[in-house]
Amino acid sequence: MSSIKKTASAIWQGDLKTGKGQLSTESGALKANPYGFNTRFEGQPGTNPEELIGAAHAGCFSMAFSMILGEAGLTAERIDTIAEVTLDKQPDGFAITAVHLILKAKVPGADKAKFEELANKAKAGCPVSKVLKAQISLDATLVD
Repeated sequence: MSSIKKTASAIWQGDLKTGKGQLSTESGALKANPYGFNTRFEGQPGTNPEELIGAAHAGCFSMAFSMILGEAGLTAERIDTIAEVTLDKQPDGFAITAVHLILKAKVPGADKAKFEELANKAKAGCPVSKVLKAQISLDATLVD
């Protein structure tokens, strides 16, 4: 299989605190979505890089988990994943220090031990997990 490349872009104008930016994706899923200091650090409406990393990680993990379940002969009725991305101030600036995955899934035929084993395999094997150097944790809940 040849390499697959996807692109996203950012445009930024101005200084850190009063400047504004726009985030876009090649696919058009994001088209000039605004972001800025206020959306990243002050809780204002809009997006930010950490939120987008969280969305990418939750989506990637969910797909990886689906694949791993299939390899084990299981199929999920539903996989719900939340990724909580932690941004901390460090002596040399800010850093994403952790991603906490919260998984709730309905998987007929899975027992708790197998479910947790496969969820952790997906956490380790997901391409977004591999690219992040942050500590990645997981809470996995099997739903009846």
